[in-house]
Amino acid sequence: MKIAIGCDEAAYNLKVELMKYLDSLGIEYQDFGADAGAVVLYPDVAEQVALAVADGKYERGILTCGTGIGMAITANKIPGIRAAVCHDVFSAERARKSNDAQIICFGERVIGVELAKSLLKVWLESDFAGGGSAPKVAKIKAIDAKYSKQR
Repeated sequence: MKIAIGCDEAAYNLKVELMKYLDSLGIEYQDFGADAGAVVLYPDVAEQVALAVADGKYERGILTCGTGIGMAITANKIPGIRAAVCHDVFSAERARKSNDAQIICFGERVIGVELAKSLLKVWLESDFAGGGSAPKVAKIKAIDAKYSKQR
């Protein structure tokens, strides 16, 4: 599995800890920024990561900012992307199993490092379950296609 990861300055420390965690799991990733001390607008990083995932260069993505909300909102603007903010184990698992979310978003100001690693572990180990969720995800994809402009 290849992961795209990025942050803004509000969540640089969390991103670094998550990259160490990915290293410990032997999971390949690409850091899309921000660098230490850099001031960036989170939409710029979210767009880069979401495009890389949407284009199939990476299977999944991780975005961190102060709350995770801005990153998720921005990533979800990219056609084909389903990004979810997760702050508990159940939502992290369901983001994959029920919603087939390819991007998980965390808020450094909301959750601690150990919780983020636990949520990431659950999310990485979960796959889309299909079943009763399949028609819902298909409907999401249809709505996405209906309102998407060509890139």
